[in-house]
Amino acid sequence: MTAPSGGPLRHQAAPAAHPLELGVIVPTFKEAPNVRPLLAKLEAALQGVVWQVIFVDDDSPDGTAATVKEIAAVDPRVMCLHRIGRRGLAGAVIEGAMASAAPFVAVIDGDLQHDETLLPQMLKALQEDRADVVVGSRYLGVAGAGASALGARREAGSRLANWLGRRVLRAEVTDPMSGFFMLRREMIQAVAPALTTSGFKVLFDILASQKTPPRYLELPYEFRARHAGDSKLDNGVVVQYLGLLVAKLTRDLISPRFIMFAMVGASGVGVHLLILRSLLHLGFAEAQLVAALGAMTSNYLINNAVTYRDRRKRGAALLVGYFKFVVLCSVPLAANVAVATMVYERGPSWWVAGVAGAVVAAVWNYVTTSRAVW
Repeated sequence: MTAPSGGPLRHQAAPAAHPLELGVIVPTFKEAPNVRPLLAKLEAALQGVVWQVIFVDDDSPDGTAATVKEIAAVDPRVMCLHRIGRRGLAGAVIEGAMASAAPFVAVIDGDLQHDETLLPQMLKALQEDRADVVVGSRYLGVAGAGASALGARREAGSRLANWLGRRVLRAEVTDPMSGFFMLRREMIQAVAPALTTSGFKVLFDILASQKTPPRYLELPYEFRARHAGDSKLDNGVVVQYLGLLVAKLTRDLISPRFIMFAMVGASGVGVHLLILRSLLHLGFAEAQLVAALGAMTSNYLINNAVTYRDRRKRGAALLVGYFKFVVLCSVPLAANVAVATMVYERGPSWWVAGVAGAVVAAVWNYVTTSRAVW
């Protein structure tokens, strides 16, 4: 202990015998049965490495966070970030990486589908400065890789997503959508404010956000079958990914969430026109009003499931949110109907009139509902 002149005693922490080398980030949601098996595999794979593991749990109802904390109480290498009111793999990865003091961070799923035995090779490549990011690839030199656990449909979709990702990155990376990778922590830290916290394709977002193209190294592995629990991937992830692609093509001038909101709005136009056409016999103004309400309902439900899936409302909150959404979207509804009616009276195309009315309220709806509903 040292005591500055006239000041209180200050404790000086003893320097660590071996500096921390690697932080392993594990985003989790309902992965309680997988926690201990994953830790056993990390222990076996990382012999000789000074490592820590940070489980970032989105308030799993199955007690995942409690399981991690029980272990963390006796093993200082284990940490738990228990997130309340926040969802999304991308956000979990970002928060976990920012919480680590290790110079290198790895991201690995909690479902045991990734090959943890690659972690020492990944770390060595980064320490020897042979790459800035090392990606575990399901498609590089492994017979049947990817298909073994994904199934034919998801396999085809994954390959298409990777092809689109390579076009945006302008780099021949076989698996830019991989959820298994390691990189210098400073790479995430440098672009963290520009990253989207929703969605699953965080590696693509990190790579596409870099000011200078990073050096890639890919290592092949075979994607395993899930050990326990359920997959969190669904069709909503596809829409989120398309929104992220467009956002990166515009160099983040347009947010991914707005793009998703606009895509949902486009589907609402289809609903609007379908209802409008079927009710024209009631009179155009009346049919336009019902069509607008039908489109609002459709847009609300899809936005809740896709655009704001990380803030998804359920139960009573879903109903309350719906009424807020309808009230806010009804503010420009009069203008919607008035503009559509004016266009209809001056031209023969009912669908042009319908679209004109729907477009009037688009920006208002996004700005207000994003703040007041979700």
